[in-house]
Amino acid sequence: MQRNTKIVATLGPASSEREVLARMIAAGVDVVRLNFSHGTAEDHAARATLVREVAREFGRTVGIMVDLQGPKIRVGKFEQGKIQLGKGERFILDADCTVGNQERVGLDYRELVRDVRAGDVLLLDDGRIVLDVVDVHPPEIVTTVRHGGVLSNNKGINRQGGGLTAPALTAKDIKDVKTAAHLKADFLAVSFPKSGADMYMARELMRAAGGHALLIAKVERAEAIGALQEILDASDAIMVARGDLAVEVGDAAVPALQKRMIRMARERSKVTITATQMMESMISSPVPTRAEVSDVANAVLDGTDAVMLSGETAAGRYPVETVEAMARVCLEAEKSTEVTLDREFLDRVFTRIDQSIAMAALFTAYHLKVKAIAALTQSGSTALWVSRLNSGVPVYALTPEITTRYKLSLFRSVFPLMLQYQGDNRETLVRLAEDKLLQDGYVKPGDLIVIAFGEPIGLPGGTNTMKIVRVGEQR
Repeated sequence: MQRNTKIVATLGPASSEREVLARMIAAGVDVVRLNFSHGTAEDHAARATLVREVAREFGRTVGIMVDLQGPKIRVGKFEQGKIQLGKGERFILDADCTVGNQERVGLDYRELVRDVRAGDVLLLDDGRIVLDVVDVHPPEIVTTVRHGGVLSNNKGINRQGGGLTAPALTAKDIKDVKTAAHLKADFLAVSFPKSGADMYMARELMRAAGGHALLIAKVERAEAIGALQEILDASDAIMVARGDLAVEVGDAAVPALQKRMIRMARERSKVTITATQMMESMISSPVPTRAEVSDVANAVLDGTDAVMLSGETAAGRYPVETVEAMARVCLEAEKSTEVTLDREFLDRVFTRIDQSIAMAALFTAYHLKVKAIAALTQSGSTALWVSRLNSGVPVYALTPEITTRYKLSLFRSVFPLMLQYQGDNRETLVRLAEDKLLQDGYVKPGDLIVIAFGEPIGLPGGTNTMKIVRVGEQR
């Protein structure tokens, strides 16, 4: 049984060796994430090259995602590397401090002093430490510890309710976009966008650098929730980045927001990734907790395109076992996914010919109980539209474009295949598509399939034809 939900795995020290990476890809990784918060451009280039080599050896289509660091809203370093904060203690965040101690610490984000005022609540280290701001007199923010604990070097800072003014794209990010284009990244994830304008800027930078990556907005700021519509419009995909988002809006609000974001994205033909702590315990354990299994399964049932692993595969002890466990959970959850295609069609309006053909193919495939949908696509749009609704029928996207093939690696229920054809005869093209599915073992003689394509042959965005074919009948 093929798995429809895609798996994104972060590469790091635990997963950069060829043998480990090969086992992870064999276990089911569909997209690898290169986290540009760590490592050099040379490190990332070497990993991208290795991923492509290993994926070719396995005959797999594995996409590459570059994840930008975004603004560093963090404390500085301590003399001893860390301190212990107790409830009720006075503690100062000092923009001019170079090395921290028990009384104060520096700030990587100096503008924090302008963004907060007395009465604000600051959450450090993903909310593990809570500070109440009692006074602000630049360069110092004077706080009282509400919830204490160990605070170590470079831990993140969030303001409860959001409102920090740091730009989504820093000077480092702008340089890293060029690196991503040079690596021919398939996806570019933008950290902490607050508006559609942040995503438009990232897209222009990518285009100017000669890249063609799909743009992923990481929704992790409170402000992004209010601007979700415009962020979706400016992006190709969103990532439900539950770590920072939970700190800013409160952890109890995240599950409902996750469902809302996935629903909105699918309705607007956008791709979704659900991320953060999905199998966190497997950093040090060979098996997931029951709660983690439920978390992954619920994301699948919500309709997410992909689920993402971070520290579990980047620095964990069991990167391969984690991928295997996640694949098992996704497969099992998909068995319970309800097909409600008729109901979902009721309130939909199609204004484009190519989109209408894609929906007709989907509707026909569902009601005729066909074996497969074959979407012949230059840009990938037809495959995207078909994958937004669950018909229970696998979608094989046949494309002559290498860049399109790898972008499709993130789409739920879509399995990308290369199909080269230089002519303009529709019957020959349909026959080639049929033969490809037959030869690769996806269908067998006598199976019914639906093929969507465009005429004239070879023009992107021109899907205008649907054909129902019984495999091997017209030989």
